[in-house]
Amino acid sequence: MSTVRAVVCPEYGSPGVLRVERRPVPAPGAGEARVRVRAAAVNFPDVLLIAGRYQVTVPPPFVPGSEFAGVVTELGPDCAGFAIGDRVSGTGLYGAFAEEIVVPAAGLAAIPPGVDDRTAAAFGVAYRTAYHALRSVARVGPGDTVVVLGAGGGVGSAAVQLAGALGIQVVAVASSSEKLSVAAFHGAQHLIDHRTADVREALRAAVPQGATAVLDPVGGDLSEPALRALGRGGRFVTIGYASGTVPRIPLNLVLVKGLHIVGFQFLDIAAGEFARNERELAGLLADGRVAPHIGATFRLEDTARALERVAEGRAVGKVIIDLTCE
Repeated sequence: MSTVRAVVCPEYGSPGVLRVERRPVPAPGAGEARVRVRAAAVNFPDVLLIAGRYQVTVPPPFVPGSEFAGVVTELGPDCAGFAIGDRVSGTGLYGAFAEEIVVPAAGLAAIPPGVDDRTAAAFGVAYRTAYHALRSVARVGPGDTVVVLGAGGGVGSAAVQLAGALGIQVVAVASSSEKLSVAAFHGAQHLIDHRTADVREALRAAVPQGATAVLDPVGGDLSEPALRALGRGGRFVTIGYASGTVPRIPLNLVLVKGLHIVGFQFLDIAAGEFARNERELAGLLADGRVAPHIGATFRLEDTARALERVAEGRAVGKVIIDLTCE
């Protein structure tokens, strides 16, 4: 059996525990495809999975990495819909930080013509999360106003850009002028640096009438002032806790304004809406109306550094592992 280079998590811990090894890649089974990975994207859940602190665990040793783009190199039995040589992207719980990966073919998507590998790898998790959250959980549309926390990160920057494409006004909250500059470039109308501003007062000034919705992939100290910024009947969508702190919410705020606090999970979205969202999102990518901001690119050997950048909140947009770089 041939071997390929892969990043391996030998035990739970910080990204520093990772090492690059040569590992065998099994032949694809029924309904599976082998993909030569050309680019993989780093996501915050990758950091949590390596630390053993994610909502599900994978026993070490394992290869982390949850989204990728590449080329189909082998197909197993009963594998329809793709051919060897097709350019595809995919997502999964782990396995993407390797030169090759074997995955169910049903989970792959064809990369639209004109879309490069890095863009395809960076688009999947963050943009799907942001779009489904906006359309089916926050339920916002043209003329509405959404507060996006962590607007400089992967999901946050995707939400800013997608909201703009939907005609939604955006208040971007992030931790640096660099991140806010990217948010402004993608159409955010109001910019708040939470490290230098009183967030509660800044939000009150930005949306005195109250926002329609909040998208929160951050948690921590930002959640309560954002909740207070909602107008009556507003929707607060909790997506994750990149700050490392799960917020405590005074429920009287919810009672007084009739607010809705909703958790985001893909599995909670109705099948018809899910399919509609996926079609719309694929169209936005194919037409070039949206494209992920890639803030940093690393070689496979430097995957630990890439994960550290995401873990420490220093990432601007998406961080990519380029497996075509030697």
